[in-house]
Amino acid sequence: MIKCLLVTLSLAISTTSLGAEPITIMLGKDANAPKQPQACIASDESVHVAFGVGEHVYHCVMDEQTKPVAKKAFFIPNMSLGMRRGPRIAHTGRAITITAIGGAVGKGRDGDLLAYRSLDNGKSWVGPVKANDVEASAREGLHAMAASDSGTLWCVWLDLREKGTQLFASKSEDHGETWSKNKLVYQSPDRSICECCHPSIAVSDNAIHILFRNSLKGNRDMYLVSSHDQGESFGKAVRLGQVPWQLNACPMDGGMLALDKDRNLATVWRRDRSVLFAPAKPNTESLLGQGEQPWIASSDDGFYSVWTSKREGDLVLMKPGSTEEERVSENASYPVVIGATGTSPKVYLFWETRSDQGIAIVGQRIK
Repeated sequence: MIKCLLVTLSLAISTTSLGAEPITIMLGKDANAPKQPQACIASDESVHVAFGVGEHVYHCVMDEQTKPVAKKAFFIPNMSLGMRRGPRIAHTGRAITITAIGGAVGKGRDGDLLAYRSLDNGKSWVGPVKANDVEASAREGLHAMAASDSGTLWCVWLDLREKGTQLFASKSEDHGETWSKNKLVYQSPDRSICECCHPSIAVSDNAIHILFRNSLKGNRDMYLVSSHDQGESFGKAVRLGQVPWQLNACPMDGGMLALDKDRNLATVWRRDRSVLFAPAKPNTESLLGQGEQPWIASSDDGFYSVWTSKREGDLVLMKPGSTEEERVSENASYPVVIGATGTSPKVYLFWETRSDQGIAIVGQRIK
């Protein structure tokens, strides 16, 4: 049975004060195990969390004053879930929108990018609406979503409508009720980008920035491609980092990007065992540490980066202006960090953790 708990994890360890105590949002085992948390902060500073349990998407609101109660939101047949596959969530100011990929057959044989929206803070959900305009082209199951300050939603995904994996995008200006004609963002000269690494997206009102792992000339490097005309066109994709990563395989690790309050862009990603931080400039990088599955977010004081020491390992945090790693938890996987500016700037961290009891989705306010 799935259990919703509000507990302090005894295994959560920190070398310094991280703010509030960690909270277990949901615990489950086997088919009832919750996986792949994602989160966003709304303009009213409320924190919304989405994750998957089997073929169901769950949603909850994090409130430090009350116990978070995760509720079943909607059903996605054969939902892609795991290895950064799973729901994505954004708030447009008027609505919560959650997207996920699934299909009638499943197991990579079909899959559409489906959007649901809620206008009553998660009490009810309307959908699904398909974002990809070619049937089953999103069957790889990897996508990302973000909302601009004005409420425009953008989705980007790995697309299989042609031979080889391409990068496609679509936008919604009505909270996910309808989606635009799909736009090809990038196609590798070698036919396919990296087939199993998730893309990431960050959006302002005029600019759309997309981070993805390419497959080019035997290398699996991170590339950044941007639009500065509200997605009408995308510029040349730029390789990040100082040296290529020669690899004839998919590392299944796509990194993340974020915009700060001044619209400066930063990225975190993995090359071999190194976790690297880089601005939106070629041939620049800074080593954060060793590990994988990095994520990044910004608040009023700068960028917060997180990663794990291995696929299931120590959860590591790097705060703005610091070079010291902080260990947050053990047995952690697939962390995400979200941040916001405002009268009370917030930064939250979410992750999976495993124990004999099963898998738990854990959240913690760290600022």
